[in-house]
Amino acid sequence: MLVIADDPGRIKLVVAWTNMEISHVEKLPELRSESDNDVWRWLWQNTKYSRLEFMEKARISMSESVLEVRMKPLIGNRVIYPDGIINSFVQRYLREQVVRLFEAKPKRSTKKG
Repeated sequence: MLVIADDPGRIKLVVAWTNMEISHVEKLPELRSESDNDVWRWLWQNTKYSRLEFMEKARISMSESVLEVRMKPLIGNRVIYPDGIINSFVQRYLREQVVRLFEAKPKRSTKKG
């Protein structure tokens, strides 16, 4: 969660990720190693999505190379998954942030004339 805390740009990417259409390459290459890190890398290497659509949904203007740099910590720390979902702890954190925003909203005063 530290990867996204206090980083509105990455939070936008995480939220947008949940609204993406994700697919995989048609001909999957052979998985050569079954270590967790190698499987994770293989999954991401075979994940297809529109980077332009992703940036539009995140409402972020940047080059595709900058997007890749911004996503590396999200991928490496398993904040986002190659099937379009996000880490459950991150999801809970984001929900709590939304609840706090609504709780902090000032109540309307009911003035009687």
